[in-house]
Amino acid sequence: MRKHLKRYLPNHEAVHDNRWLRPFRNSLLHPRLWHLNRHSAAGAVAAGMFCGLIPGPLQMLGAAICALVFRVNLPLAMFVTLYTNPFTIVPLYLLAYQIGRLATGDSAGFSAPPDFDLAHAIDWMQAMLTWMIGVGKPLGIGLVLLAALLAIAGYVLTKAAWRFWLIRAWRQRKAR
Repeated sequence: MRKHLKRYLPNHEAVHDNRWLRPFRNSLLHPRLWHLNRHSAAGAVAAGMFCGLIPGPLQMLGAAICALVFRVNLPLAMFVTLYTNPFTIVPLYLLAYQIGRLATGDSAGFSAPPDFDLAHAIDWMQAMLTWMIGVGKPLGIGLVLLAALLAIAGYVLTKAAWRFWLIRAWRQRKAR
């Protein structure tokens, strides 16, 4: 499994040779950030799954920071954040909103945002702000809970898949 993953992930020479990353070279070239074993892979998947729900383009930065803090495989953590994309982000955020509603005990369903009215733009902006504040609390709590759930599931499934792969390889080697 390690050989298969290493084929697709960048190596530390790419970071060493990158002039933009030169100021961070000492911390980014730590050996544990590039070593791939079941512990670093599981931690990287968990970090990537958790940071994948960070809004906007900050997902990979969050995954890189988590990889640095927890000393897990950096490229894998950044790669895993790509599970969120234009096709999956809306269903994931809707799921996070529903989880947040359950966690906060909010019984009101999802309400549509106010319709834009150019003639009453100030009133629309106030209504939009009120709508965003109402959606914000359940969504924020739901995003943290969903991210934690996905991170735990990713960690456990990666450990299990790695163990399954290892046992299968042992049995094949023994059979030979």
